[in-house]
Amino acid sequence: MTRRPGAAAYASREGPGVGAADYGRVMADKLTRQAASDALPTWRFLLQRMHLTVQAPDVATAFDFVARVGAVAAPLGRQPDLDVRGALVHLAVSTEPAGGVSDADIAVGRAVDSVVAEMGLTSQPGTLTVVEIAIDAMDIDAVRPFWDAVLGWDVIARDDVQDPLRLGPAVWFQQMDEPRPQRNRIHLDVTVAHDEAPGRIERALAAGGHLVSDARAPAFWILADPEGNEACVCTWQGRDPVPG
Repeated sequence: MTRRPGAAAYASREGPGVGAADYGRVMADKLTRQAASDALPTWRFLLQRMHLTVQAPDVATAFDFVARVGAVAAPLGRQPDLDVRGALVHLAVSTEPAGGVSDADIAVGRAVDSVVAEMGLTSQPGTLTVVEIAIDAMDIDAVRPFWDAVLGWDVIARDDVQDPLRLGPAVWFQQMDEPRPQRNRIHLDVTVAHDEAPGRIERALAAGGHLVSDARAPAFWILADPEGNEACVCTWQGRDPVPG
């Protein structure tokens, strides 16, 4: 069985004008998780993207913030993904179509940070959570089309099924070597900011859960509820290649 909780990337299919040479260049420019995190200390690296959640005092200020972000990002040639929920604004940057974070994304992030500072707003890293659904399968090629069809989403990087609007959780498929009827075939991967993980795990254990395995920590911890239903708490740490 191959486990890769927290490894999916919100990347899109190659669109018009994106050729193999461009794709290769993007991959070559991609920063390590550690380098990206160090470059944007107020942001958090989750699933191949840098994320920032900003709390505004009211909705009007939140939309003013969004407008200012658009103005400072436009000269850089790219815009972050934005989601406004009341007075809370979530932003994410990554380099498409390969996924991951490049120097260009860092430039956008720093421009956003300048707006946050100018407006006296605050970031909320503890609120960041990205959920994936992992499905164990013996024959992934046979199983995947069903989920693609029933969800009406797209199959993208590494054959994950993902919501093109990025509103729902990604679905990825874990290769099984042999049937394991005693184990749940579907579990959740809960990716959080690296500095949020210890508290999240502590609260889950206090709520009746138990630790199944921490063998791959800090990349992920496997937890289970009182009836054995599993969830992995995942971070970016422990995933960068070790320099040879």
